[in-house]
Amino acid sequence: MKFLEELAIIISFISIFVVVYGTLIAAGAFIKTELARLRGKHNIQKLRVLRADLGTYLLLALELLIAADILKTIVEPGLHELAILGGVVVLRTVLSFFLNKEILEIDKERHEHPELFQPD
Repeated sequence: MKFLEELAIIISFISIFVVVYGTLIAAGAFIKTELARLRGKHNIQKLRVLRADLGTYLLLALELLIAADILKTIVEPGLHELAILGGVVVLRTVLSFFLNKEILEIDKERHEHPELFQPD
């Protein structure tokens, strides 16, 4: 069981890495978008794509946290662990629903108005 505990900790750290990495990518894209805005080439669609991309990284991190929590629940089953797992699953489900909806809207707009999504 010690192995499962260590594996859960490793997966949790990978989740943290995914959040930090996705945030850094999003911050870089945000700065690039804001510099374009200052040059008069602002495109609100790029911010929407940026939000969807960041949300994808966050969902991946939540998936990893769910995996880690499942392992923790196997090792130490209890109401507290199950409550944490349930909360993370509910949060991930809600985020996934709205993110998928937004991604579909962005894809539809991208096909209808490809000129709005051209790189600077």
